[in-house]
Amino acid sequence: MLIGKEVCFTVEVKTALGREYGMVYLGRDTTGENIAESLVNEGLATVRREGIRGNNPDQARLCDLEDQAKASKKGMWTEGGGTNTVRDLKYIIENPRNFVDSMHQKPVNAVIEHVRDGSVVRALLLPDYYLVTVMLSGVKCPTFKREADGTESPEPFAAEAKFFTESRLLQRDVQIILESCPNQVILGTILHPNGNITELLLKEGFARCVDWSMAVYTQGAEKLRAGEKSAKERKVRIWKDYVAPTANMDQKDRQFVAKVMQVVNADAVVVKLNSGEYKTIHLSSIRPPRIEGENKDKDKRFRPIYDIPYMFEAREFMRKKIIGKKVNVTVDYIRAATSASETSTIPAFAERTCATVTIGGINIAEALVSKGFATVIRYRQDDDQRSSHYDELLAAEFLLLTSLSLSLVLAFFLLQETQKAKQFLPFLQRAGRSEAVVEYVFSGSRLKLYMPKETCLITFLLAGIECPRGSRNMPGGMQVAEPFSDEAMAFTKELVLQREVEVEVESMDKAGNFIGWLHIEGVNLSVALVENALSKVHFTAERSSYYKTLVSGEEASRLRKDKVSPHTSTQNNFSGCVPSYVFSSKVLGLALRVLFFVSVLGLAIFVSPKGGFCLLVFWV
Repeated sequence: MLIGKEVCFTVEVKTALGREYGMVYLGRDTTGENIAESLVNEGLATVRREGIRGNNPDQARLCDLEDQAKASKKGMWTEGGGTNTVRDLKYIIENPRNFVDSMHQKPVNAVIEHVRDGSVVRALLLPDYYLVTVMLSGVKCPTFKREADGTESPEPFAAEAKFFTESRLLQRDVQIILESCPNQVILGTILHPNGNITELLLKEGFARCVDWSMAVYTQGAEKLRAGEKSAKERKVRIWKDYVAPTANMDQKDRQFVAKVMQVVNADAVVVKLNSGEYKTIHLSSIRPPRIEGENKDKDKRFRPIYDIPYMFEAREFMRKKIIGKKVNVTVDYIRAATSASETSTIPAFAERTCATVTIGGINIAEALVSKGFATVIRYRQDDDQRSSHYDELLAAEFLLLTSLSLSLVLAFFLLQETQKAKQFLPFLQRAGRSEAVVEYVFSGSRLKLYMPKETCLITFLLAGIECPRGSRNMPGGMQVAEPFSDEAMAFTKELVLQREVEVEVESMDKAGNFIGWLHIEGVNLSVALVENALSKVHFTAERSSYYKTLVSGEEASRLRKDKVSPHTSTQNNFSGCVPSYVFSSKVLGLALRVLFFVSVLGLAIFVSPKGGFCLLVFWV
């Protein structure tokens, strides 16, 4: 009846304590509707028949109106005294998070009962009469700080922000979208027929954007950033002293087109300007892959591109997209140089030009984040040196993280520890054949498996065989790949990579790697490698039920010269010699250049330096 409307009032009595009594009229003068008379007439108020007004004619009229309301049984004068109109207010919600989730982010009718500050209100949710405190999602207004003596001291523009919200929402019918409930704090958006109060507070400079709660804002985070940007440009209220990070730069230096000449790493490129000048540009608000902890090998030269996991892949991702091409560069901020220490004059980091780089409408930084090649930097709330597309970067990272299997990641870290793997071993042994998915192939006989039932990642070694080893970077230098290691890995990849398989776990090595048998569509991978002359039978297979199959497969591969001819040893002149299947170093040491003569049988066995052998039959 009255909220938001113009009224007129008269003061009739003023007490010694300063309290004033009078009449309120709807409209600009006393000819409007008398609010007191309307309340009494509807049975919503009682009249003080013996009070400070005495025999005032207006008082007599109120008494007559009260008598008429009683006769008509209006309001509190109905039968039962209006007990059926008492509302059951619910002040406490046992589980706020479940309560918010049950609303499914749908608008709920409400009345704003109290405004604590510009961005926090107390609302009565209808029709169930829940009284809840709601904090506006995505923004924060200046607040009132409570001092030790109990008094409140407002931050700059706190009172103005509170009045701005009060004058528009207090005791108004609104709709509220309950969006999230972190740490028992209900976040929401208040919708009024005249607009969204969150966006209005930003546009008028009464609030600033808050990253942690903006992620749950359902009405479009870009609208909030646009409102804040408008207030900053106009320098109103809390932004009256704001200085833009690129305020001192010319327009031609803020936005320009340049050709990419070099991709330095996953967050920096060297571009050539139209003037011919070369300039290093760092991508705003992202952090490339980095190594955790210190480099343990102090004697080894540290090469970030090759030694930091995924740095090379990230660099290659950028190189393939933008090298030699023209890109659009928008400078977001200039990061000042930082010193290595207070006493040192040598900078730890030189001055950096941080910008948003796009090509064909694609933000390169956002593409890196969406592929998992970079993470988004988190800033202090008052730090405005960030990407102009910061919200898009956060959204890309959020989508990437939600698309990953959390249980898979957790279990991966769990089973990298040997002790944890030992505890897990008995469960896999008792399970018999377990379902798995091959996630990665390290070599012909070493794989990474995802166990769906156990929700974990394990490193799995094929049992019963000895497969050629690929090249590896060892402490003493690069270990040369053994013959046919690439062919063995290619064979395994083609057969099982990202396929559903079954595994039988038998044991575990000292590094926490599980050892067993792998089957795909009825094929034993260990047997398949032996049959294709890509591995040899290991002596540990003798106690396995697959030993006879492995031996027969190995014999068959030796007899099928047409199958193994591409792998024939060329270290001797005997045609048709089969490969050594990679003898161990001890066996090679004993067998190297050994010549056995068995004259009685007329046999000669030649062992080559590579371990290949050939039989000669002659008559004595």
